[in-house]
Amino acid sequence: MLNARWLETFVTLCETGHFTRAAEQLHMTQPGVSQHLKKLEAQIGQPLISRDGKSFTRTPAGEAVLALGRERRAGERALHEALGADDPDVGKVTLACSGSLAMLVYPHFLGLMERAPRLMISLEATPQARIVDGVLSGDFDIGIVDHAPGHARLSSERLGADELTLVLPAGAERRVDFDDLQTRGFIAHPDGFGYAEELFSANFPEAFHGVEQLRLRSFINQIGQIPEPVARGLGYTILPRSGIDAYPGRALLTCAELQHPVRHELWLIQRRGKVLAARTRRVRDLLGGLLLPL
Repeated sequence: MLNARWLETFVTLCETGHFTRAAEQLHMTQPGVSQHLKKLEAQIGQPLISRDGKSFTRTPAGEAVLALGRERRAGERALHEALGADDPDVGKVTLACSGSLAMLVYPHFLGLMERAPRLMISLEATPQARIVDGVLSGDFDIGIVDHAPGHARLSSERLGADELTLVLPAGAERRVDFDDLQTRGFIAHPDGFGYAEELFSANFPEAFHGVEQLRLRSFINQIGQIPEPVARGLGYTILPRSGIDAYPGRALLTCAELQHPVRHELWLIQRRGKVLAARTRRVRDLLGGLLLPL
C-alpha cells in the first residue's frame, strides 16, 4: 500500500506545479515536500518527475501515480459525503417480525414512505427462527422476536410487549368460562395451540387439561383472515393484541376479560456491533411507539 500522506503530497505538487506553492497549500516546508516525493519514489522504485530547473514534468510512472492519487482522493470524498449524509428519508430498511405484528405496523410504514419518497421499507412476516437467521445473515437490518435470543453475534433490547387476547364475536359476554368456550369452538391456526396452552393454563387450570381437549370449529393459516370466522360468530380464537387491533373489522370483535393476562415481551435484535443507519433508527423508534409498554 502506498503511503497516503506521501501520495497526497505528490498530487498537490502536480496540481500546483511548484514545490513552494505545494508546501504552502499543505502547510509544510519545501524540503518536507521534497522528502515526501523521495520517499514515494523509493516506495514505487521509479522516478516520478523529471526536473528542468525550477519546473518539472511527470514521468510515465508519475502519470500513473497521479491518476491513482486522484482516484483515492475522489473515493475518500465520496465516503465522507456518504457518512455525513446519513439521511433518515433516503435508502432501504429491511426488517422481519411476526404476522400479527406486521399487520399492526405496516400501515404506519406506508405513511412514513409517503412522506419520504426515497425511503424503501421491506417488511417480512416470518417465523421466529427465520427472523434470527435472517438478521445473522444480513438479510434483515433488524428483527422483532418474543425472547432475547442469547446469541453471541446478536445484540437485543426490549422494545415493548404484546398481550395474548381471547377473541370473541362482538356483543359476547366478556367474562367467560371454559365451558362457554367449548360450546363456541376454537378457530385454530398454526400458533393457536401454543397460545391456548399458555392462556388457558393460567386462567382455567381446573378445567383445561391440554389442547387435545379443545373443540375445533375451523383451522386457517392466513393471519389476516383468522379473526373473520370469529367476527361472523363461528367461534373464538387467541391472537396477540397487535393482530386484533390491526384487523379492519375490529368493531365486530370483543376481547374477553381474563383474570391472569399473558404478555410476551418483544425484543428488537440486530447484529452485534452494527451501527444502524438513521433511516433504520427512525423505523425502530416508530416501532417502539406502537407497542404496548413493558
